[in-house]
Amino acid sequence: MIESFCHKGLESLYLTGSKRGITPHLAEKLLDILDLLDAAKVIEDMNFPGSNLHPWQGVKDVWSVSVTGNWRVVFEFRDGKASQIRLTDPH
Repeated sequence: MIESFCHKGLESLYLTGSKRGITPHLAEKLLDILDLLDAAKVIEDMNFPGSNLHPWQGVKDVWSVSVTGNWRVVFEFRDGKASQIRLTDPH
């Protein structure tokens, strides 16, 4: 279940479908990832093919999945709830 977003563009995309505030060509993939994140009960549910699910920089309960290229969706995941969801290009 999604609880909160840090990235206003992702939040707007998820809630209204607006591509404002994100890279438009990533919208479909981001919506798929957000739908999976909302349905996830355990972190392993986010380990879909191509996700490259991994802990984010060794921070407890913070995870990353690949979108495309260098783009990542980073989020906290505790007790079946995702929060602090953001989109980042760390490179």
